[in-house]
Amino acid sequence: MKLFRFAPLLLLAAGTALAQAPASTSDNQRPAPPAETRSFDLSAIDKTADPCTDFYQYACGNWNKSNPIPGDQVRWARSFSLLGERNRYYLWQELDAAAKDPKSPLQKKYGDFYAACMNTDLIEKKGVEPIKPALDRIASLKDAHQLATLVGGLAQQGDSAPLFRFGIQQDEKDSSKQIASIGQAGLSLPDRDYYIVDNKRFQTIRQQYHDHLTKMFTLAGDSADQAAVEADAVLKIETALAKSSTARVDLRDPEKRYHIYTTADFQKLAPNFDFSVYFKDVNVGHFETLNVATPDFFKAINELVASEPVDSWKSYLRWHTLHASAENLPKAFADENFEFFQKTLAGQKEPTPRWKQCTAATDRALGEAVGQDWVNQHFPPKAKASMDQLVAALEKALGDDIKTLPWMSDETKKAAEEKLAEFRNKIGYPDKWRNYAALDVKRDDVMANFHHDAVFQRNYMLNKLGKPVDEKEWSMTPPTVNAYYQPSMNDINFPAGILQPPFFDPDIDPAVNFGGIGVVIGHEMTHGFDDQGSKYDGKGNLREWQTAEDRAKFVERTDCEVKEYSGFEAAPAHGDSQAQNLNGKLTLGENTADNGGLRIAYMALLDTLAKQGKTISDKIDNYSEAQRFFLGFAQVWCQNQTEQSARQSALTDPHSPGRWRTNGSVQNFDEFGKAFGCTKGQPMYPENACRVW
Repeated sequence: MKLFRFAPLLLLAAGTALAQAPASTSDNQRPAPPAETRSFDLSAIDKTADPCTDFYQYACGNWNKSNPIPGDQVRWARSFSLLGERNRYYLWQELDAAAKDPKSPLQKKYGDFYAACMNTDLIEKKGVEPIKPALDRIASLKDAHQLATLVGGLAQQGDSAPLFRFGIQQDEKDSSKQIASIGQAGLSLPDRDYYIVDNKRFQTIRQQYHDHLTKMFTLAGDSADQAAVEADAVLKIETALAKSSTARVDLRDPEKRYHIYTTADFQKLAPNFDFSVYFKDVNVGHFETLNVATPDFFKAINELVASEPVDSWKSYLRWHTLHASAENLPKAFADENFEFFQKTLAGQKEPTPRWKQCTAATDRALGEAVGQDWVNQHFPPKAKASMDQLVAALEKALGDDIKTLPWMSDETKKAAEEKLAEFRNKIGYPDKWRNYAALDVKRDDVMANFHHDAVFQRNYMLNKLGKPVDEKEWSMTPPTVNAYYQPSMNDINFPAGILQPPFFDPDIDPAVNFGGIGVVIGHEMTHGFDDQGSKYDGKGNLREWQTAEDRAKFVERTDCEVKEYSGFEAAPAHGDSQAQNLNGKLTLGENTADNGGLRIAYMALLDTLAKQGKTISDKIDNYSEAQRFFLGFAQVWCQNQTEQSARQSALTDPHSPGRWRTNGSVQNFDEFGKAFGCTKGQPMYPENACRVW
């Protein structure tokens, strides 16, 4: 699971040229270098707070007070945001230089991609012309039963093709195979609840969404009356899709998203949508079976094709074309898109600067091209070697933890140890860089570049069908500030982007490093044994390896975490909105990983200090190594967040916010209470705590 933000389990991307057009013709103020972030910050600590009552406030209170959310952000975190801004700045420097004076064919390719994205004058000049072929194709639809031909044709050209997601995945029960897979999609609002929950807040948001749809259709040339009719149609179709969508919590169960169908039987779910035509149009190879993650969703599509008039489908597809392209259409479209999706839904005060948007877009499209130069500058070999040592220390600690678990039988412990022994560790960047020769990039056509990238990425994925699994492939680009565990690969992945201060600093004491990157490593390892990961064996196959009795004990312990975290408030009552708590079932995997990661990182620290002839009681800056470990951990999660974003995250994000990632973990680990001299029964040192790993 991504350590931070959202399928892997996450923590939270030479030749001479002719005369070049300028890389930017607007929004061209030179970005300011970001401030460096310290791994341990004494000034962040709020000493008026009691660490035994609210450790997050103690560790982060002064930082939170002194670091308001910048206007172009909705969440501002001491670690992820500051390091993310640093990495983005250095990536921008690389892209800007390549756009002006490329030194190799690869630099020219990603320099041209960035330059085209930055050329907002040309975007204004072209207007909606770049999406006219897609709009014309949609306008030519005569019969809703021809939707498969239309959606497949749009996908073939790299245009938005909503309704469902189709791709290639490892077979959940035979991880050596790569199979076709299809599942639900087609919504524009952040979650199904936005369409179907009948309270004041969501009613208001639905009306605001309708107004936004109307404005976007008007910008595209509709009369006000026609735009309102089209908005009605979009909202009706998306609401029907939302009602048939499987809830996020249910999708966390891998058994509930694994249903192998023959292509003939799958077609019976939606006879009104000719999937054989769609599969042919997207150029996927032959297959006779596929995984249908959400069968009921396709039954709903079948009913909608029959019930909704063709004009409604035109409106729906027209909207998704506009929405997918909004940031690369004239400013009026981008501004309206920002007003609703970023400002209204998430509380962002001002648009993200264009240079940031284009840097991120280039990283997404050509991440392993850009990443090669970035790694050479920012991830020396000694950092990789040091990370190897840290991972080995954490693996040993997790092995020791498994041996001493009080609730697990010897039979299950043996299976858990075997799974741990089969972990694959990927650190920094890929062993083999991806080849981008097939990606056509034009310096004077940003929309074409995005379409070409969509086709390139789709073909890359679909070409995996029936081929051996590439165990060395990455799902994140090297500059990414994140990490993940992939159940079907049984691997842990740490991009070079996160292996920087404040997470990892080779020049600071081990307590702070183990509290930072050590807990991150432990977090990803524990994902292999959380409520999802524990259902996969060491080969990455969905298979029960715990005894029935041990599984029951495991569920009892995870239920403790579900109840505990469901009691934590994500957003207070405000105006028409009630107080909103976390969903302990949605966040269970991440909470389990946080708790387990903290424990095994602490165990690894003890081993490391012992080898160095030090103790956990040794002091630096008047804090013991134990206290510095917990402060280093907590300060990773210092953050401020808009109320709108916090409410959205509580529904959609499997990660708890920083306060509860900190307090929830330390209150479940007695060593914290001992380190800070807490009295048993205080909030951070309770009489009864939850423990899985």
